[in-house]
Amino acid sequence: MDFSPDPDHQAVVDAVDAVCARFEDSYWSDVDERHEFPWEFYGYMAEGGWVGIAIPEKYGGGGQGITEAALVLNRVAASGAAMNGSSALHLTMFGLNPVVKFGNDRLKETFLPRAAAGDLHVAFGVTEPDAGTDTSRVATRASDDGGGGFIVSGRKIWTTKALESDVCVLLARTDGEPGSFDGLSLFLVDLDPDHVDIRPIPKAGRNAVASCEVAYDDLPVEGWRLVGERGQGFRHLLHGLNPERVLLAAMACGIGEAALRRATQYAREREVFGRLIGANQAISHPLARAHMELAAAWNMTMLAGWRYDNDLECGEHANTAKFLAAEASYAAADHAVQTHGGLGYATEYHVERYWREARIQRLAPVSQEMTLNYIAQNVLDLPRSY
Repeated sequence: MDFSPDPDHQAVVDAVDAVCARFEDSYWSDVDERHEFPWEFYGYMAEGGWVGIAIPEKYGGGGQGITEAALVLNRVAASGAAMNGSSALHLTMFGLNPVVKFGNDRLKETFLPRAAAGDLHVAFGVTEPDAGTDTSRVATRASDDGGGGFIVSGRKIWTTKALESDVCVLLARTDGEPGSFDGLSLFLVDLDPDHVDIRPIPKAGRNAVASCEVAYDDLPVEGWRLVGERGQGFRHLLHGLNPERVLLAAMACGIGEAALRRATQYAREREVFGRLIGANQAISHPLARAHMELAAAWNMTMLAGWRYDNDLECGEHANTAKFLAAEASYAAADHAVQTHGGLGYATEYHVERYWREARIQRLAPVSQEMTLNYIAQNVLDLPRSY
């Protein structure tokens, strides 16, 4: 095994860090408070080619792997942008992966160059009010229109970035009834305001990038907008779950790094009872533990990304990375708040924002409990519990 530093990866890190240095914590707290998409930041990242890093070179992208995309999102989150910065990018960076893997030539040629340039914004519509973790319950219907196309009606929730997006990778039922994974198909649909109603869901954090309820009312979809095979949408979707977990793990590690950086800086400067608080083991030991946990999670994230990029089985590794990173990120953010004492709850020091955004990682895109179920069943060969 070769653990030597990769100069190409270091070049990615240095370049992304340079862009992110333009945007201080005050920028991110401001867009979060105003629920405003970070357009200026997004523009710089698109101009640098980072949004298209994982799109094939044939379509104008960087042609890099999930490992390199994870590096980008990790540095964005670690800069203090946390989820507000990384979520602004990752759906365009990776949301079109099913199109890359399974899309027809017309789909690829129409949309991938725009995504690579950063001027196509993409949402992902899977979750529904009655179909969260149990995707088999998806009821949004794509009915045949009699001319080779489809008419889509239904309701999705937690559709990230729908307000800013041009298109949505949408999972809908073309055949059968809710309760089966068969009959689900993927589409790349326009978010046409004449047939689509988008409403943001009020939430605790990551408010610069909205999560939305999206209602589809007889949305016409041309036949060539079907991604892959009819009725195989869930299986096409599964192909993208492992790399998504790698990217979310990378973001989580970045949030933890930002929180730890703030906490250690404060612990080196804050004096109470005549001594720096960082000298107290009640402060230093949790921060040291957080550092080690984040390092372990990051190493697993890189291993999972490397295995995916080298076409090796990585389900165990990707799920483990996501679980460990979510736990480590939240612990680091929580210790950062505790280190600051009462000031940790104040917006001035930013750690409360990291804390709120780190909490998301333990819920989405899959809960910690379902990740444990995956490992128990698929790695340890234990009976299914649900």
